[in-house]
Amino acid sequence: MSGDGTAGPIVVAVDGGGSKTDAVALSLDGTVLAEARAGTSSPHVLGMDGAVALVGDLIEQLLARTGPRPLAAANLYLSGLDLPAEIADFRDRIAGTPWADATIDNDLFALLRAGTGEPDAVAVVCGTGINCVGVRSDGAVVRYASLGTISGDWGGGWHLGERALWYAARAVDGRGEPTVLAEAVPAALGLASVQDVIEAIHFGRLASSELSRLSPVVFACAREGDAIATGLTDEQAEEIATMAVTTLRRLDLLDRAVPVVLGGGVIGSRDERLLGTVERLLAERAPLARTELVTAAPILGAALLALESADASAEAVETARSTLTERPAAVVH
Repeated sequence: MSGDGTAGPIVVAVDGGGSKTDAVALSLDGTVLAEARAGTSSPHVLGMDGAVALVGDLIEQLLARTGPRPLAAANLYLSGLDLPAEIADFRDRIAGTPWADATIDNDLFALLRAGTGEPDAVAVVCGTGINCVGVRSDGAVVRYASLGTISGDWGGGWHLGERALWYAARAVDGRGEPTVLAEAVPAALGLASVQDVIEAIHFGRLASSELSRLSPVVFACAREGDAIATGLTDEQAEEIATMAVTTLRRLDLLDRAVPVVLGGGVIGSRDERLLGTVERLLAERAPLARTELVTAAPILGAALLALESADASAEAVETARSTLTERPAAVVH
């Protein structure tokens, strides 16, 4: 990285999730100089051109606020960059920008670094969607395509919302068991009935992505004792634990004390049943693993990685950690 300017060099970090994108510029002593935020930067939602444009606009905002300074490193971590081809495509589209040499990867790596600096580790994100990554000290990495049902995935706010609506619809028309979700789902979306929700989505008055707002409704109904909502909560916990344990097994780390970093809006809701079930399943299947719940926004991890890419000092990294830990992680509402 290079640039013109008389002030000291900076690093830029971007973390883009399914609902929001954070960007931060820091000096090499770990001082936060500028911050910016926008909506989702996922190319699965915006298309690759849209994702590149949104990230580029955020970085330009940062650079305008810091003034002309050399760019020592840029680290960009985005939800939706799941495949090598997607990462390569994103890189091709930022050619010619001051951040063309940026480190680019999935946002899970930012979450992982926010939760731990250990060389053997696993991270599971459960927010709008679900994904997992594992790393080992010898450089081995396990990752998943994370493209939804076509790649074997289930979970996250969107899937929970779809399932909640599915059960609610069947309860209303008699094909399924009764559930309080039949009243709770339309109420959460500001509509009068399940049929109104169905029609609003069908006719395009309500984006299907709005269903991702329903995970807190599922958890609340489970706390009230609703059997369907309880089953959905337990199914989500099972999937989180399965991804973590599978990744540990693929990395031959089941016999080591390894951190399992948990983050994302659904996990960040801190639902007692969800997290308790995840903890119990991990204790049964990977007893040496220990969970690390990330409560800070994953931009923390992206910033630490950017500073480390620029060979900043350990003191600088700790300065940034102290500042950015105060930024809370987003919760899916």
